[in-house]
Amino acid sequence: MAKEKPSRAAPRRKLPRSFKELTPAKHFNPRTFFQELVLKAWFTPRHGRPRRPVFPKLKYGEVAITWIGHASFLIQFTDLNVLIDPNFANWLFLLKRIKRAGLRIRDLPPIDLVLLTHAHYDHFHKPTLRRLPHPKIGIMPRGVGDLARGLGFSRVIELEWWESFSQGDWCVTFTPSKHWGARTLHDSHRGYGGFILEHQGRMIYHAGDSAYFHGFKEIGRKFAPEIALLPIGAYHPETFRRVHIGPDDAVRAFKDLRAKVFIPMHYGTFKLSFESLDEPPRWLMEIAAAEKLTAQIKILDEGVPKVF
Repeated sequence: MAKEKPSRAAPRRKLPRSFKELTPAKHFNPRTFFQELVLKAWFTPRHGRPRRPVFPKLKYGEVAITWIGHASFLIQFTDLNVLIDPNFANWLFLLKRIKRAGLRIRDLPPIDLVLLTHAHYDHFHKPTLRRLPHPKIGIMPRGVGDLARGLGFSRVIELEWWESFSQGDWCVTFTPSKHWGARTLHDSHRGYGGFILEHQGRMIYHAGDSAYFHGFKEIGRKFAPEIALLPIGAYHPETFRRVHIGPDDAVRAFKDLRAKVFIPMHYGTFKLSFESLDEPPRWLMEIAAAEKLTAQIKILDEGVPKVF
């Protein structure tokens, strides 16, 4: 069981010698970055619209999952409302949100628990967190708690990989991933990972950001989560796969996890890589058809709750 932990001092880090060193893949130059990820998005019309959600009346043991967009989800049980990596931003600095969030913050139910997989701005978005209706508990990786100060949490819990925190009938376990956690040049001490959420006999896994790695098999052996929320975007060029998975590796991860339902995420919202925004789900369904997994993949519409 994890305890609330004091913030750690960030170790000293050498300044980067070039722009390439600002990314873990260390492969693109400023001109390519601006043209592919910034300029093209600026000239792409923003689309989608927030919906007024109709939240279902659940029975014990049922779970409703609402995809907000990108890696953001609302997960609801009869007595627990959980947000994961909430991000309602239309802009992340120069990066434009291409598809609007599926619902508005004001339409959220009271939030009991917020899970934050790592400190990157598209997953840990401070303006969004400040606007939430004072969630009771925030759970995040070790070294990230200092970022949560003043954001309205009644309690902040930091976890190491495989540590768990529970209250009443629910339990959250922090799981490994293959990514990185630094928010700025000088805070590489921050952790990163995914979460297993257990409640009312259900088990849901959110992978956060990750490249494909052996850890998916280990998570499958330890938990075999019923529902897996897996990223499928930001994989091109090939060097991006050092920290992300495409649809092909996501299917491999799904099999490793021994899960029953695959809900894709991390695509179609922000242009974070060079593939077209509509390519990941199309490629995913092609792979699923070839491997006879179509019935297990559930592509959600943003802002529409789905009961499992």
